[in-house]
Amino acid sequence: MRSTSENETLIVLSGLPGTGKTTIARELVARAPSVYLRIDAIEHALKAASGNAEDVGPAGYVVAYALARSNLALGMSVVADCVNPLSVTREAWRAVAAETSSHLVEVEVVCSDVVEHRRRVENREADIAGFALPSWDAVLRHDYEAWGTSRLVIDSALVSTSEAADLIWRRMRER
Repeated sequence: MRSTSENETLIVLSGLPGTGKTTIARELVARAPSVYLRIDAIEHALKAASGNAEDVGPAGYVVAYALARSNLALGMSVVADCVNPLSVTREAWRAVAAETSSHLVEVEVVCSDVVEHRRRVENREADIAGFALPSWDAVLRHDYEAWGTSRLVIDSALVSTSEAADLIWRRMRER
């Protein structure tokens, strides 16, 4: 296997809708051009292609894993933006990094200020044409397993987008 280069890093931003994952991901990609994989966009495209508005199940994640694997193998950095709610999805991202001998930075984005989190969810507008954003009730009902492994936790109620990106870059350099 080849050695991991500076560019072969998989950053996985996880957390409930409305916590700030997409905003942080965009800041990361603006700082260092990377492949940006957004599960919302992938799942929306799969639904549009099939003509079925139902849940696509694990298909969006499976597509993202394959795209991440391909790009990491090319020496590209990858930023994955996803809820990543289950231990099985988190383990799959770890497997992608291991299979490509890539550095992995796992980040859980939270918003400890419930009023602010709700405001974000209820006031944001979809940036994907035809994409239906979840309601606050849907966010509260979301199946989201507690983490059992180490990760960088970023509270978007306490740090700015720029500060969050700084924390992630610092974690990358610690490797």
